[in-house]
Amino acid sequence: MARKPPESVQVVKQRRDAALAALVQGVPYIRFLNITFDRRGDELTGVLNYQDMIIGNPILPAIHGGVTAAFLEVTAIITLSWSQLWPQVESGAIALSDLTEGRLPKLPKTIDITVDYLRSGLPRDAYARAIVSRAGRRYASVRVEAWQDNRSRLFAQATGHFRMPQDGASPGA
Repeated sequence: MARKPPESVQVVKQRRDAALAALVQGVPYIRFLNITFDRRGDELTGVLNYQDMIIGNPILPAIHGGVTAAFLEVTAIITLSWSQLWPQVESGAIALSDLTEGRLPKLPKTIDITVDYLRSGLPRDAYARAIVSRAGRRYASVRVEAWQDNRSRLFAQATGHFRMPQDGASPGA
């Protein structure tokens, strides 16, 4: 029996990037805040692209605390979703065409999130990386760290707990 030749690395990268883009574009608030994601293998870095509207206090000026919290929560949810979605896309259980046509699986729902504001967010791009501490069938725990110029100088961090979508749930519901 002849073996199927492996896909080129470029084809795999394009499929993964398209799946991630479909996941991110499926949430209007992510587009509104202009949050993007940089993917390196299975690791995602959220990027809060600076725009004047995210400044909460123009006298300081500082990024609004609500925007910071939303950025951390979005990074946690997308990272958690991506960790569940990537293997399903790779195995063929979810077709890329379903994702690009807007038929997305359910996203995890926030149970609670605690944000620690360590310093003011400066008027520039911010970055965040989430670490999934635990991901079971019903529940997940995620820690997120956010920085701007220097990853060792965090300006915010969060810990969140999320309810995982149940199997058999209809896509996009």
